[in-house]
Amino acid sequence: MIDPNAIEDLPLPEQRQLAVGHDKARQAILAQLADHRLPGAIMLHGPEGIGKATLAFELAAAIFTATGDESSERVREQIAAGSHPNLSVLRRRMKDAKGFYTVIRVEDVRELRETLQQTRGRSGHRIAVLDSIDDCNPSASNALLKTLEEPPADTTFFLISHRPGGLLPTIKSRCHNIALRPLSDQLVADVVMNNHPELDASTLDRAVQLAGGRPRRAFETLALAETSPVGALITWLQNPAAMPTEAHLKLGDALGSDPNGPDMSFAREILSDWLASEMRDAAMQGPDRRRLASATELWEKANALLSEADSVNLDFKQTLVVIFDWIRKHSALSANSAEQE
Repeated sequence: MIDPNAIEDLPLPEQRQLAVGHDKARQAILAQLADHRLPGAIMLHGPEGIGKATLAFELAAAIFTATGDESSERVREQIAAGSHPNLSVLRRRMKDAKGFYTVIRVEDVRELRETLQQTRGRSGHRIAVLDSIDDCNPSASNALLKTLEEPPADTTFFLISHRPGGLLPTIKSRCHNIALRPLSDQLVADVVMNNHPELDASTLDRAVQLAGGRPRRAFETLALAETSPVGALITWLQNPAAMPTEAHLKLGDALGSDPNGPDMSFAREILSDWLASEMRDAAMQGPDRRRLASATELWEKANALLSEADSVNLDFKQTLVVIFDWIRKHSALSANSAEQE
């Protein structure tokens, strides 16, 4: 099972099978298993990199052990090796030797459905993990919906979503939805040290600070140089309207020089988080409809431009400069609105 989002030298979620935190969600699903009332589909949603997929595989192991005839150790070994006959995993597929498809395609979903319609390879429940459902294109989403409407017997789908707001409402309505939250700084530190016990205190503190409760992001920071422009981006986003124009021009140039590098990957996550947070804050802070309309427009335009940059290979330096300029204008509008209140 190849994971397009794998981080070098870190075990995949199916190899870990032990999520840190998320006790309430874990206990709720295990209680359903004990009562023989597992849902046909469970959606685990929350920020990317907090352990949703790891929890899904951990629960898959528990379900196989409870409903099958093999020891938990044997089950975990097969899941880690990708050889358990009752487990199906759907991710973005390899396109060629150089990379992956940008989406999960309708033919991928149909192949999964055909697999689940065949005679099961072993006694017990079957599990299908979609990591992540956000990667499904519209045709794949519609094909998946048909499967969820008429699910195979004794089968549970674990749908991993980082952005549930963008999914078909009909898919969400077919699932038992469980929201997972970012971890505490201490838990993030524990996860990082378990994998990198050699880290010094300052490097660990930096990783935890930038992680925002996401262990995956903490690991990604370890690939950043001390002089990475990501730190400058975080500082700039604290008050974009007050920053000089040359600041965001320099940021765009530094971050966009390597569109596929760790700096850019990290920067995109930070930008996405900032845009989402700005929309939430604008929606919750009273009657200022101009700020909310501006935040919504900014979210839509920025995401559309980044998607276009990915699909047609736009200049990422210029793409970032345009988005940073939009952010500055929005932040200036928000500041003016606050002064007028």
